[in-house]
Amino acid sequence: MHELSLLSDLLRKVALISQENGGANVVSVKVRLGALAHISPDHLREHYVDGTKGTIAEGSTLEIELNEDIHDPQAQDIVLDSVEVASAERMV
Repeated sequence: MHELSLLSDLLRKVALISQENGGANVVSVKVRLGALAHISPDHLREHYVDGTKGTIAEGSTLEIELNEDIHDPQAQDIVLDSVEVASAERMV
């Protein structure tokens, strides 16, 4: 499924940012959800909670901004805007 590959990519990026910050626990993640990403914010949040179980991101909050522009070049994507880790915030 397309949305599961998008979520896997998102979680990989979040883990990488945590590693770059000494393996610190993830506190929050902010994303932009493209209009053509084929997943609702609620469904994404549900998959995020399941996907982060047992990881450094378990229990972190997920802030989702919905981009409704179907002509945006990233309309099919979940775009990672920022990750806050326990020790510092790193913007991507």
